[in-house]
Parts: sequence; structure tokens; C-alpha cells
Amino acid sequence: MSFGCFTVKNGKFYNNLSDVLDKYEIGQLLRAKEFCEVCVARDRLTNKMYICKKFQKRDGRHVRKAAKNEIGILKMVSHPNVLQLIEAFETRKEYIIIQELATGGDLFDWILDQGSYTEKDTSKVIRQVLEAVVYLHSLGIVHRNLKLENLMYYNQRNGSKVVMGDFYLSRLENGPITEPCGTPEYLAPEVVARHRYGRPVDCWAVGVIMYILLSGNPPFFDDLDEDEENERHNRRIFRKILAGDYEYDSPYWDNISNAAKELVGLLMETDQDERIVAKDALAHSWISGNSALGRNLREGVCAQIEKNFAKAKWKVTVNRGSCGQSPRHRHTHTHTYTHIHTYTRTHTYTHIHSYTYNHTHTHTHSYNHTYTYTYTHTHTHTHTHTY
Repeated sequence: MSFGCFTVKNGKFYNNLSDVLDKYEIGQLLRAKEFCEVCVARDRLTNKMYICKKFQKRDGRHVRKAAKNEIGILKMVSHPNVLQLIEAFETRKEYIIIQELATGGDLFDWILDQGSYTEKDTSKVIRQVLEAVVYLHSLGIVHRNLKLENLMYYNQRNGSKVVMGDFYLSRLENGPITEPCGTPEYLAPEVVARHRYGRPVDCWAVGVIMYILLSGNPPFFDDLDEDEENERHNRRIFRKILAGDYEYDSPYWDNISNAAKELVGLLMETDQDERIVAKDALAHSWISGNSALGRNLREGVCAQIEKNFAKAKWKVTVNRGSCGQSPRHRHTHTHTYTHIHTYTRTHTYTHIHSYTYNHTHTHTHSYNHTYTYTYTHTHTHTHTHTY
């Protein structure tokens, strides 16, 4: 894919890992996603910072497929609201994607940090998302995993653009798609029902995103008991999705315009053949006109966001999904951990793990490093293991 390749006996060309490390300094782990690890990377020549995604081939065929899929899609796209591919590498052990770095934080962080948050603000966000979706659909690309976690602000300046990422489940609509995939709470009815589907699933997901941004609540929600299996919980969610069972509940929607509710309804039409297309949604008066209200919604929306999204209740992405099918055993646990990364002038790297189980485990190790940075990160993460 890049330079410095060597050939193995099957005639396939691979990069040496040194090709990557000679050009980029790979920094600390930012987060572990379902298919890959996400790190920061510094261009040694320009000092510019990027995102580095590492997909380990040993993790299975689905990971290898996701990596190749994301690389292929990213090579096709160039749009202001899509994080751009810088370059990609394939070694014998992993796929490595170097991509633009968005530093503005996710949409939830932005809302919580604002002194005022209105329908007009949400309209600007949804407009940018729809512009990216219209562009993707014009290329025949279905994203298939649009969700708030895949949207972020490009930088921390006022008026920063919103950018879209994570294309590992995206694909070209060059025929009927029937493979269930996505994140349960964002799945369109046709995906849940295992019917053929295509670009309309992205419009449904935009409707879910818009619903959450306006109210702080997910449209399809069901409390997960601590000892309840995810699959049982998801089945209840899926029944609501299939029925289009959502409401504009009081008091959360009392101050929301009728135009906003109308657009949500058009985007979340259960019949995919009747659902509004992205181009027409972009022309809706709530997006292109003056229908979006300027009333401050921050207090109510923030309270609901903190209530509904602070506990890692939303499940990991479903790939080749389990809509209505149960694995033999699924085990879920949640833990909180803290990473403390300290890079000093003596080039010593200290890594301290503290896990909130019944015991505390700490280890420290050192190796040479030339990057000066201090980063502390604490988060709650839900693991789902299928046996």
C-alpha cells in the first residue's frame, strides 16, 4: 500500500513495520474499539498529529474484513465532513490506517460544555451530517453504522465543522444487502427484520441522532437489569423498532418545534420505501429554512444525556448481527480503569493500571521514548463476550 514492501511466497506484497515507524511515531492508546485500537500518531517530518488505527489480523476474519473494507471506502471518499485517509499500510500481522485527527470532542461533550444549546444548533449539526450522507449515497456507499459516537467536532474552535468517521461496516450498494450489522439502538426496522436494505438505513440513523440531540433521550430505550443478558434486552428494543414505537414525551419535547418533529418522523418512517431520502431531508425547512427555534434547551437536554448515556448502556456494534438469534452464552461485565501516561526527559514511560475488581493490580515498566506528553483518561467500558 505504501513503500518499502517485501514479497512473501504467495506473491502478496506487505509493508515492513519499519515503514510505518520510520515515518510516524505511534503514541498512547486513546481507546480500544470493537475491531481496532486507536492511537495518536505524529508525523516525524512535519510534527503533524494524526489518528492511527491498528487492526490485528490474528483477531479473526471479521477484523481483517473490516480493515480492508474501511481502507477501500476511505480511498473513495473526499468530503469536508468525512475524516480523510492519509495513508494505509498492511504488514504481515496488521492493517494500519493513518487518518485525520479530530480534536474537538464528541457531540455530547460539546453540548455539555455550551452555555446555550438550541434547535438551531442541532439543525446545523444535522445539516452537516446529511451533507456527508448525500455525498456518500451519491457514490453508492451505505455507511451502515451512523451513530453519535462516530460524529465529532474537527477542532475546538467556535463554529468547527462536524466530521464523520468509522467506515469499517460501510459498503457499496451494488446489489441487495441483507447482512444485519450496526448498533442495536440505531438499527432500522428492515435490518432488524432481516429484509433487504440499502441507503435508507442511514436516513433512519440520522433520525435517531436528531431525536437524541433534541431531547437527550434515545427514541427506543429499555432499561437493562444488571444481571440481564444483552440479547434479551436487545429483543425488546428490536420489537419497539419494528413497531416504530417511539413518542415525543413531555416535558422533553414540549418546547420542540413541529417542524423538527415532522423531520424526525420522516427520517424514522418504518417503511423504507416511504422514508425521506437524504437529499430531500437536506431541503426540509427545519434544515434549510427558519423553522428551527432559538429557545435554550441546554438544561433539559444535558440532564437527560447525563442520565441516559453516562452508564455505558449502549451496546457494541453488531456485525453479521444477532437480530433475534441468541448465542449459546453471552457474558457482560463493566469495569472502570485509569491510564496514566507520563513521558519525562529521562525517556521513561510509566504505565499504571488500577482495576476496580475485588483486588488491585499494579504494574510498572519502562522503555525508551522521545515523546513528551502527559495524558490521563478514565472511562467505563462494557465488554460483551460471546462463547
